[in-house]
Amino acid sequence: MKFSVLTLFPEMLDALSESIIGRAIGKGIIETEYVNIRDYSTDKHRRVDDYPYGAGGGMVMQPQPIYDAYKAVAGESKPHVIYMSPQGKTLTQKKARELAQKGHIVILCGHYEGVDERIIEEIVDEEISIGDYVLTGGELPAMVLIDCISRMIDGVLDSQETASVESHYDGLLEYPQYTRPPEFMGREVPEILLSGHHANIEKWRREQSILRTLKKRPELMENAALTDKEKEWLKGI
Repeated sequence: MKFSVLTLFPEMLDALSESIIGRAIGKGIIETEYVNIRDYSTDKHRRVDDYPYGAGGGMVMQPQPIYDAYKAVAGESKPHVIYMSPQGKTLTQKKARELAQKGHIVILCGHYEGVDERIIEEIVDEEISIGDYVLTGGELPAMVLIDCISRMIDGVLDSQETASVESHYDGLLEYPQYTRPPEFMGREVPEILLSGHHANIEKWRREQSILRTLKKRPELMENAALTDKEKEWLKGI
């Protein structure tokens, strides 16, 4: 099993060289590589983020450096790509067992306001969350994921060690984020975000948040604060 982690802080992943996972790496049972996304930036200052289209706070990671980093580790193959995201399905032991059957997993770690939506559409196979809370970046969740999956692989645990079986916010999920360039891999930024009409942008974002929550985390809809107009809109679609 090989894990390739696309990150802005590869040194954080060094903690995986300790304990059980470290021994498994030493035995060659699992292989890890930590790729610095900044190494694939074309900016002289190695910048990998930009302001979001449609205004708003924070910065968004650009798609091109991430894509180039991904291509460097994927080669001619198509590894299973996971984006560590609070919008993903919660990691479970069952999911870990499924992922343990993969030969090569690429893990994308986001930062700031997240990554450009088009890179998710282009390369990501699934989004995974380690819980309904917010962290600074994806590195800690990536380490949790690698640890959880690795324990399911034959030879990682000694005979005296057993794999533990454990089960693991409130409101709507965030709308899709986009940044420069306006077109990437044939996918364009939604025209409304380029319109400058802030009221329409906010309406679109609210609707996207509702739709995303309904699609990705429907159980959150029970406690979502929707207006009567929004409830009628939902019925209509």
